[in-house]
Amino acid sequence: MEKNMQNFEKMEEHFNQSSHLSSDSSDIRGELTYEDKVVQKIVGYALEHVDGLLSVEGGFFSNLTGKLVNTNNVTSGVDVEVGKTQVAVDLKIITEYGKNVPDIYEEIKNVITKKVADITALDVVEVNVTVTDIKTKAEQEEDEVTVQDRVVDAAQSTGEFTSKQVGKVKGKVDDMTPDKRRVD
Repeated sequence: MEKNMQNFEKMEEHFNQSSHLSSDSSDIRGELTYEDKVVQKIVGYALEHVDGLLSVEGGFFSNLTGKLVNTNNVTSGVDVEVGKTQVAVDLKIITEYGKNVPDIYEEIKNVITKKVADITALDVVEVNVTVTDIKTKAEQEEDEVTVQDRVVDAAQSTGEFTSKQVGKVKGKVDDMTPDKRRVD
């Protein structure tokens, strides 16, 4: 019985050592990489609350009117180059009139660097920003409403046109169908 107990203790010790070794993930081979679109998305979300930044050219990741245009694509206007340990970011932006653009640039660099590092542990080594326009909040709101209204108007017009065309085709088919009743 004592011999069985010793064997059991040895098995338990071996099991504990084995489980300790298998739980050490540093011994497991492999590599963690990120698609560009993942880092683009992180950058897009990080920029949503930068004061004085009205939009990133190529898409509105957020706006001042509470309406989201292109809601599924926060990456529009965000270009990145992702390496094994480093990231470079290029943006074209529209800033708010009256705000200090160098301060906006510093905040952009800070939020991008922090969010990318927090989520991916990658180092942001370069952030290039080109200011393509400067507008007041009112001008930006007007532009955003105009863009959204154009999209909505186009969709409604297309829907109405399609409905009319379907109605015309249905009328023609009805005219061509003989008046035969299937059931008396």
